[in-house]
Amino acid sequence: MQPVSQANGRIHLDPDQAEQGLTQLVMTVIELLRQIVERHAMRRVEGGTLTDEQIENLGIALMNLEEKMDELKEVFGLDAEDLNIDLGPLGSLL
Repeated sequence: MQPVSQANGRIHLDPDQAEQGLTQLVMTVIELLRQIVERHAMRRVEGGTLTDEQIENLGIALMNLEEKMDELKEVFGLDAEDLNIDLGPLGSLL
């Protein structure tokens, strides 16, 4: 999925592809943040600093967030691999 194409040294931007590329980037950032929040929550659970009720509420919130991400990926025609941006020598993002 490429938002720009080069011909004769000029950059031509296709608005439809640019929108899809931006959507992919935004969804990738949201997914990265979701995974960071999930890992932090698991550390808190494992650390024993939460009550049983807090753990239950956290679990429900994380499940709801994951379901919403799945819905958004479907709406925008993306899958998990589309959100895993290749960072070159650093490897994949997710």
